[in-house]
Amino acid sequence: MSGPIPLELQSKIANWRLRAAEGTLTLEEMREAVTYLRAGRIAASQAAGAAKRSSAAAKRTAPPPQEDMLSELEGL
Repeated sequence: MSGPIPLELQSKIANWRLRAAEGTLTLEEMREAVTYLRAGRIAASQAAGAAKRSSAAAKRTAPPPQEDMLSELEGL
């Protein structure tokens, strides 16, 4: 669920909110809502972690060759 929220889930969330505000949300519906919402947060967390790992790997660069570093010192 790291992408757009499907229309079916948007409809369920709206229904859960309405029923919760009215005080008619059942325990089973609460469990279902928590299951859906936690699944979405877990997926988002995993996607964010993967993005951080890939950007960190991209930022790492190899050190310059030793010969280049020594030649720069000789030119000083």
